[in-house]
Amino acid sequence: MTDAVPLVHAVTDDDVLSRPDALERMRAVMRALGPRGALHLRGPRTTTARHFALAVPLAAEQARGGAWLVINDRVDLALATAARAAQLTSRSLSMRQARTLAPAAQLKLGASVHDPNEANFACKDGADWLVAGHVFETPSHPGAPGRGLGLIRDVLAIAQAGNVPVVAIGGILPEHVAMLRNAGAHGVAVIRGIWGADDAVLAAGRYLTAYDDAARAAPG
Repeated sequence: MTDAVPLVHAVTDDDVLSRPDALERMRAVMRALGPRGALHLRGPRTTTARHFALAVPLAAEQARGGAWLVINDRVDLALATAARAAQLTSRSLSMRQARTLAPAAQLKLGASVHDPNEANFACKDGADWLVAGHVFETPSHPGAPGRGLGLIRDVLAIAQAGNVPVVAIGGILPEHVAMLRNAGAHGVAVIRGIWGADDAVLAAGRYLTAYDDAARAAPG
């Protein structure tokens, strides 16, 4: 299994996890993304039991197809289910605390950041990647304007010193991928752009296609 941080991160929410077909949809998205993608199991109001029941078969899908399973907030659950990684947020253990439970060889750890100061702490404490946002306006943050490409550039100024990839999140559509890539973002994390689509599998594929198109159009 590759250690390269995925390009497209499909992040769930409580609505996604509450659907009766949640597992089927998530497996299908993981298959569509393959090793270049990740499924973030995230549901702040969803029970631990529900997370565990979904994570076990999703970890099996991870082993088959190569898409990473990332557990948000819960390092213990990521370890218990053999997930590839955990995403740490303000609700989680700190990066330093998480590393005492999960050495780098055992579990990859991403950190969610909102400004260069948070990025600096996360990089110093050993984050394998940063998720930075929110870049554009999104219903996840009602009334809060997007921070724009400036946020990505500011976080990159910190992250590049340690060669830490930066993944952009917040209102990102496939047509934003090229500009984010050109600004230096390694990848994108998406909630509604995938799960809010009529066909989540096709939507996930559009983000990968946008990356391929952007790479072909890049100079050199």
